[in-house]
Amino acid sequence: MIPSLHSSATGMEAQQLNLNTIANNLANAATTGFKKNKVEFQDLLYQRQKEVGAAVGGGNVNPVGTETGTGTRVASSSKIYTQGQLNQTGEKLDLAIDGEGFFQVEKPDGTTAYTRDGSFKLAPNGKVVTKDGYPLIGGFQPIPSDATGVSIAPTGEVTVVTPGGTQNFQIEMVRFSNPSGLKSIGANLLEETPASGTPTTGTPGENSMGTVVQGYLETSNVNVAEEMVKMILAQRAYEINSKSIQTSDRMLEQIGQLKR
Repeated sequence: MIPSLHSSATGMEAQQLNLNTIANNLANAATTGFKKNKVEFQDLLYQRQKEVGAAVGGGNVNPVGTETGTGTRVASSSKIYTQGQLNQTGEKLDLAIDGEGFFQVEKPDGTTAYTRDGSFKLAPNGKVVTKDGYPLIGGFQPIPSDATGVSIAPTGEVTVVTPGGTQNFQIEMVRFSNPSGLKSIGANLLEETPASGTPTTGTPGENSMGTVVQGYLETSNVNVAEEMVKMILAQRAYEINSKSIQTSDRMLEQIGQLKR
């Protein structure tokens, strides 16, 4: 009876982690550029009373075996990089990525982070920065304070109009062979890991890189209705596992009363 208690406990723990992930997805349904997480499960080791294929004499083998599972665990929680909807804002420094790729951000410690949140601002020194004030790198140039217009083409070509003329520069993006291997660090930022591979830098619109859409922001790819259904399923699975524990407890209680 003890294995059933352990298996049910692992099921409850796994569903709790699943629910935490679903709750985080729902909490970020309105977060610009957010990518939802998907939980994947694995079964645990098995206890075998009779091995399948074991010799039973006379050249014969067991056609089937007897095994008991010991539960489940969460194997991974990976981000799903499907495209979010592009919503028009009209702001000149609101940039959405249509397709693959990330913008590059310089963190205070000098390292590089990556984001799909294109709601950029203009700092007093003219640098293009994130909402937290981190400067954009990858070709982004300061924009003069007397600029009367900023135009960004889908291929990343930036044209800044000033009273003295025009200024042009080219921005670049990066892509990863395994974006699901990036590490989330909060503030809509991601970091490179050995699993993600090294970034490939390129011009928007070339070599499978997405294009830049000025005046738009990419919404979260969270489908609220889908996440609500997942939440109900996680709740029911949690309840069923708790019922298994209650049933095992009653059976153990019956066993304990046999000698009375």
